[in-house]
Amino acid sequence: QVQLVESGGGLVQPGGSLRLSCAASGFGFSSNYMSWYRQAPGKERELVAGITDTGGTTTYSDSVKGRFTISRDNNKNTVYLQMNSLEPEDTAVYYCNTWRRGRPYWGQGTQVTISS
Repeated sequence: QVQLVESGGGLVQPGGSLRLSCAASGFGFSSNYMSWYRQAPGKERELVAGITDTGGTTTYSDSVKGRFTISRDNNKNTVYLQMNSLEPEDTAVYYCNTWRRGRPYWGQGTQVTISS
């Protein structure tokens, strides 16, 4: 059974940093592409960042490029999202995502709020 459990969200001031974690189980983590998405109130869920199985290639949305870094530790079955220079527009629920056998899997999400 695929499980994705996010953690690390919270309330931070603009300009601050957070590191999100997603602990994965129930599938071959080291063989799977992993992604982070986010959904702000009243908006559609959007892709934030993705990372290949070995971690050799990463992609980012234009809105976070240069501020966020996705990484993974295949020994710990965990994918991370380091978020720096946070802005109020980054406020959202952040979700971990992967695909297996043609269907997407999501974690429960972790709330990130940027406010002074």
